[in-house]
Amino acid sequence: MTDDADQIAPESRTGDGDAYALDRRRVTAILHALDVQDRDALIAQMEPLHPADVADLIEQITPQDRRRFVALAGDRIGGELLSELEEGLREEVIGLLSPEILLEAVRDLDSDDVVDLLEDLEEAQRSAILGALDAPERIAVQQSLTYPEYSAGRLMQRELVMAPEHWTVGQAIDHMREREDLPNQFYHVFLVDPKMRPVGNVTLGRIMSSRRSVALKDIVEEVFRVFPATDSETDVAYAFNQYHLISAPVVDESERLVGMITIDDAMAVLDEEHEEDILRLGGVVEEASLSDTVLQAARGRATWLFVNLLTAIFASLVIDLFADTIDQMVALAVLMPIVASMGGNAGTQTMTVAVRSIATRDLTAQNALRVAGREVTVGALNGALFGLVMAGVAAVWFGVPMLAAVIALAMLLTQIAAALGGIAIPILLDRFGIDPALASGPFVTTITDVVGFFTFLGLASMVLL
Repeated sequence: MTDDADQIAPESRTGDGDAYALDRRRVTAILHALDVQDRDALIAQMEPLHPADVADLIEQITPQDRRRFVALAGDRIGGELLSELEEGLREEVIGLLSPEILLEAVRDLDSDDVVDLLEDLEEAQRSAILGALDAPERIAVQQSLTYPEYSAGRLMQRELVMAPEHWTVGQAIDHMREREDLPNQFYHVFLVDPKMRPVGNVTLGRIMSSRRSVALKDIVEEVFRVFPATDSETDVAYAFNQYHLISAPVVDESERLVGMITIDDAMAVLDEEHEEDILRLGGVVEEASLSDTVLQAARGRATWLFVNLLTAIFASLVIDLFADTIDQMVALAVLMPIVASMGGNAGTQTMTVAVRSIATRDLTAQNALRVAGREVTVGALNGALFGLVMAGVAAVWFGVPMLAAVIALAMLLTQIAAALGGIAIPILLDRFGIDPALASGPFVTTITDVVGFFTFLGLASMVLL
């Protein structure tokens, strides 16, 4: 298999507008090869595909076909393919591989990918793989595993290129030409002082475009950031995105260079964070994927469904307070869902913007009041607009002018409350160390429902009855 996307055969891509979706004909051919147990045909169909495309294929087929795929593909399942698989599915595939194939696959990986792989393995499998690695690589991987999970130390790779700060371009080039263990991909040469502390980095482009006599320290990049190995990987990914980093050194507690983090790993962390926020906004507590079993999917969604049930009961108690009012005017029961639905949608919109802004660190204590004021103003404008619309609809529908006035005012107040709750609740949850993506939804929904029902029914009982 190839790592070069430009060499992927055009026929492996679809022609229906999604250039990077798997071609249905290729998928059908692979499934047919599995049915007839034709290894040669399977390998021929896999050959033009990037490991990421093969990983997508494995995720899309059934568990039974996955078992047949792993058994038939055998040694064609390499380390890069395993790295591309979603975590839960990777564990399943690893369990289907023979120890010999698994060991061979891991030998081809960089140290950061080996660490990521070992985190998902049972102790027996982990020990077997570590034992198969060369001593230097084994020690490096074991040291990385001592750092906290989700830290820079776990994310970094040990393979890097460094040079003394007094070297010239010519010395750096000669050094790289003489080395036989250069990383597969790297973008910087890190300069270190006599105590092995990183003091700057030089891009390969500057090295190749400079004369041999030029001192490396004279062509260092202006932007240079060093990450302690104990830093959160989320903070590292944010810094990469914020400061447009390509790679950066990682240091231990003595500030000595121990590894580097590259942009692809940082962006993978950001993708995981974004995916996690989306799932949590939807009330899915645990990590989820299409390959989960029915029980796994149900368990991951049940917790916040139960919370939503409790909040819905609370909103229903508010309705029950005005049961007599509803009995006297059935039109209120017809219009209630409109008020609640509009408030809920408005609250969700504001909450989504707030949670995303907190995640990207655009919403801070310094601008929280200004942003909250803007959202409340937006809520008031939308409330006034749609309140007038619903007032016209209610007047024509039921022929009761005061009912039109009641629903207009209720829509205005509900939209304001939804906007205020949608911005305030995520900020408060974040302030108390609670993930706003996970916990905001039920609280915002409760506020909009309770305020909407109480306002509409309360105004109706005072004005209409």
